[in-house]
Amino acid sequence: MTSSSSPSQDTQSFAQNYPDGLRADALMEEDVAWSHEVDGDRDGDQFDRSERAALRRVAGLSTELEDVTEVEYRQLRLERVVLVGVWTSGTATDSENSLAELAALAETAGALVLDGVIQRRDKPDAATYIGSGKANELRDIVLETGADTVICDGELSPGQLIHLEDVVKVKVIDRTALILDIFAQHAKSREGKAQVALAQMQYMLPRLRGWGQSLSRQMGGGKGGGLATRGPGETKIETDRRRIREKMAKMRREIADMKVGREIKRQERRRNKVPSVAIAGYTNAGKSSLLNRLTGAGVLVQNELFATLDPTVRRAETPSGRIYTLADTVGFVRHLPHHLVEAFRSTMEEVGDSDLILHVVDGSHPAPEEQLAAVREVVRDVGATKVPEIVVINKADAADPLVLQRLMRNEKRSIAVSARTGQGIAELLALIDVELPHPSVEIEVLVPYTLGRLVARAHSEGEVISEEHTPEGTLLKVRVHEELAAELQAYVPVPAV
Repeated sequence: MTSSSSPSQDTQSFAQNYPDGLRADALMEEDVAWSHEVDGDRDGDQFDRSERAALRRVAGLSTELEDVTEVEYRQLRLERVVLVGVWTSGTATDSENSLAELAALAETAGALVLDGVIQRRDKPDAATYIGSGKANELRDIVLETGADTVICDGELSPGQLIHLEDVVKVKVIDRTALILDIFAQHAKSREGKAQVALAQMQYMLPRLRGWGQSLSRQMGGGKGGGLATRGPGETKIETDRRRIREKMAKMRREIADMKVGREIKRQERRRNKVPSVAIAGYTNAGKSSLLNRLTGAGVLVQNELFATLDPTVRRAETPSGRIYTLADTVGFVRHLPHHLVEAFRSTMEEVGDSDLILHVVDGSHPAPEEQLAAVREVVRDVGATKVPEIVVINKADAADPLVLQRLMRNEKRSIAVSARTGQGIAELLALIDVELPHPSVEIEVLVPYTLGRLVARAHSEGEVISEEHTPEGTLLKVRVHEELAAELQAYVPVPAV
């Protein structure tokens, strides 16, 4: 299908339909350039960045006698998409923000957004999502712009997908399929790929459709073949569904096996009484940037939605010297597909098993309160409502001061920081030190110099209030957990008579 206008004109028309503050790039940081000089100290080595953004020439593979040809790497043709949403509740601004976020998701997936439309309805149409008349209007928009895909801002039923495709005559996908596609592109670890594959199969199972030989039946059972049949047998599509269910069962077993390894690491941290902090928040709120700022983890930082999926756990230290772990988790988004919540439940358990949640919210976002509500809904789903929470309002350097004041007034346990400039990071570290659970037993002991391991454990597992070196040994006043206190009890100094 040929386009009726150039891509630049199409993009401009989309920008004219929506205010500047609602365009997809407004959901992201203004300064998107990354340089080693500016960001290297904060973010560490960003090996994934070059791998994701470029093609690398492999030398020595040419079969010519002399490689004198110049190889031109052409950019892959982007899918040209039109967005469509149904406004059923809330204000017009809410629905426009939702469609702008869908545009950001589409751009992250590698699509070129040409146009976007919203229809006001009490509820989506059961047949074509937007009604037959509006579906015909959408077909005209698709023909005018030369789009090859329509993306709907919601989860469509199999029937709605089929009927809408029959009208617009191009591929139709919904918000869930788009997010699954982004996850499939960005998953790198074995567990992440398995979780995404499971979510995709759960999504596709009820949406399988076939025609022609896909609906033909196998021969029924019988000893002699021919007329000796006992029934119509399975159709091809039924066989496909059975195979997908078998693959899903196998994938769940594999994910459960991977969960065992992570649980062993958690048990080791619990045995050593190491507190844990989980970073949770909306996608592109700056969670990875904050992790890099606090620990120098070197996690990929990119101006995309769902740029990092695989959880990262790093060792950190409070200003008072206490050791704790800091875990970065997968980002959340409004209307996060339940397939993903189920598939990533084992990963999200990092949030439920933590001692403290750093809930990161983008202070420069047009609607930060909606981000807070969307994340807390998922946190409820994974059963982490009893874990203490600190709301970390990130990107304070780019946020409206009035918005920061409103957020900090509404969220009593909150702090404004900027992972990019370092503003508020020292105050955040001090707040983490205060909010982390403290050892329950305070004890004063005189440890012989031959038992230096106990002094080292007191430093790593507890809080040292005072330390003095005497001729008899190290005089410590510490707060420790009960197990270590029982070992130190033998060295409590006897008061002089």
